[in-house]
Amino acid sequence: MARRRLLCVTAGAAALLLTALAPLATADDGDDLSAQELAKQAKDNLLKADSVRLKLTDHSAGVNMNRTQPTSMDLALDREGNCTGTMRMGADGGSVEIIKQGDEVWMKPDTAFWKSQVPGNQGAAVAELFKGRYIHGSTNDAMLKGLADTCDLNNFQKDIDTGTARGTSLTKGDKTKVDDTDVIPLTGREDGRHVTLYVTSDSPHRLIQATQRGAGANTTLAFTDYDEPVPSETPQAKDTVDVNKLQEELQKVPASP
Repeated sequence: MARRRLLCVTAGAAALLLTALAPLATADDGDDLSAQELAKQAKDNLLKADSVRLKLTDHSAGVNMNRTQPTSMDLALDREGNCTGTMRMGADGGSVEIIKQGDEVWMKPDTAFWKSQVPGNQGAAVAELFKGRYIHGSTNDAMLKGLADTCDLNNFQKDIDTGTARGTSLTKGDKTKVDDTDVIPLTGREDGRHVTLYVTSDSPHRLIQATQRGAGANTTLAFTDYDEPVPSETPQAKDTVDVNKLQEELQKVPASP
């Protein structure tokens, strides 16, 4: 669910990056590069990043009314399968903290998340039973697999790298700033939406923000902390519950009449 939504949000940015087929220029100054050359370098630097932090904000039409769609995500992830972050759902669907180290996964939903994701009386009962504790399992557990896939940088990079370019035209704008960083905006249209890629003006040219506006879309995806270590701290055993215990308890809790 979350991974599909994240990929949907980044589809426009990926499509624009894929249009940059020109060879790398020898110039090092963003002012001397074309829109396609900047996009090409930004895509290459994203694909070879060992780690990155992704921050999604989604105010698209209908998302805030849907408890199964995240309105925001903040994830630090790397190629080693490590990840940490949070995800908040629409329509007061709560939030969940995610930690992944290799094949191990921990998630800590809040009460609102449990109630929105588990039907009927089961949601409230499970929320009380596991209040403040992490559900712990592996990437092989069906209940955790969706979150685990979201936290995989290799999957994210592969989805961008294997996409199909559709020849979208890019327009290079004037240098500006995003969070005190000098950037050059690259704009285009994808599926009726206005997409803007903000690429650092200095080398290495990296994508630090992508936005989609129009046709019902209103999303911002920020890319920060390239090649920075992902926090490695994991929950203590006393604060965790095995995912099999959760499944057992779900069987015991009576459903709503």
